[in-house]
Amino acid sequence: MIAFAAHADNQRGDPSALCEAAAHRAAQDHAIPPAVMLALTHVETGRADAAGQLRPWPWALNIAGQGVWLPTAQAAVARAREAIARGQTSVDLGCFQVNYRWHGQAFASLEAMIDPARNAAYAARFLRQQYERLGSWQLAAGAYHSQTEVHAAVYRARFEQALSRIGAAPQDAPAGDPAAPMRMAAPQLVAAGSWGPGSVLPRGESGRSRPSETASAGAISMGMLR
Repeated sequence: MIAFAAHADNQRGDPSALCEAAAHRAAQDHAIPPAVMLALTHVETGRADAAGQLRPWPWALNIAGQGVWLPTAQAAVARAREAIARGQTSVDLGCFQVNYRWHGQAFASLEAMIDPARNAAYAARFLRQQYERLGSWQLAAGAYHSQTEVHAAVYRARFEQALSRIGAAPQDAPAGDPAAPMRMAAPQLVAAGSWGPGSVLPRGESGRSRPSETASAGAISMGMLR
């Protein structure tokens, strides 16, 4: 189980910085431009901070299509655990909204799954695979969301808007060394059937609810990978 003590100061001060730091580290480890990872977490969990800046949130959940930002990791894990106990396993967690139903087996616990560094590294590995398959970070971002083009296209537009807000294009930042070792041990991700990763819905389905401060907890469902 992941101890939350290391996150305590950030929870009280600037939790968004946890996602941002995790995005930068995962970008370095997986040879992804930092702007790409930052844009992705903005699309997944971004909300306006007190200064009006869109920033990610590490304790976001999405359960069965509705979402909520929780104030702490403990609160988020407790909410996720309650949902799972009720039989609702389509629970997305963390900076990059990793889905428990399809990816929970890759993590030792819910605490590990929502941990920003682990959450980001898991997402980055799949995103890097999509880039190698498609040759474009924009296309890779769409595939992160869905293998169904109509949904991927909508997500790409949001991703490109996020890049614009960040003030960078993917090529503006170095991707790092593709041969650099992956510092987090996790299963290799391989797409299966018509499902994709990262906030994906089954082929033919549409619609999603981003995490909301007022909505009950809900899910942005990630694709089934094995």
